Amino acid sequence: MPTVPTTAAAAGTTAGGRSRRDPERRERILAAAAQLASRRGFHTVGMADIGAEAGIVGSGVYRHFDSKTAILVALLDRVMARLQEGAGAVLAGPGDERAHLSALVRDHIRVAIEDRSVLAVYHREVHTLPEEDRRRLRRLQRHYLEDWVHVLSPLRRDLADGELRLAVHAAIGAIQSTLFFRSGLAPERLAELLDGMAHACLGVEPATDPGPEPADAAIE
Repeated sequence: MPTVPTTAAAAGTTAGGRSRRDPERRERILAAAAQLASRRGFHTVGMADIGAEAGIVGSGVYRHFDSKTAILVALLDRVMARLQEGAGAVLAGPGDERAHLSALVRDHIRVAIEDRSVLAVYHREVHTLPEEDRRRLRRLQRHYLEDWVHVLSPLRRDLADGELRLAVHAAIGAIQSTLFFRSGLAPERLAELLDGMAHACLGVEPATDPGPEPADAAIE
């Protein structure tokens, strides 16, 4: 007859008797929240909805997040960190400015396609965050855009500072158009078209070898 585990570890608790937080369950909660929010808008989604989508009872969600706002902050922190880590890996890698710019474009395309729901939530919901979190994320977003401007500047010496920033915003806007419009295209074809459109906005020919792709980051 099998022995029933009786230790705190087997029971999923700490030595002090508190429930241990399961990181895989936390990920399921975040993924469920992103999917629901991208379909319905975050303000219409309740904790019970998120739990049901994740296959967790509503009370179980509170073991990982004390409020719906905390879930939203975690989601938006995740996507911003992913973009920043990707840009950091590109800029630290080999290659000239054109290779770096193409790698930035392609990394952003990758996020827009693979993490579409979370990036869409960022753009729809960032203005609803508490002021401190909103300012912090906006500051990180500005730093990310500055990375693009810094790389583009020596390639487009014909542009004034404001024109460089306009080109960067246009390129990122072209990439992120896919967040709110389902084209039905295969991911490879979608990425190819977005790549060409973003480079056209920047006024720079795509690099044929943009250098090594940044490694996918596991954002906690």
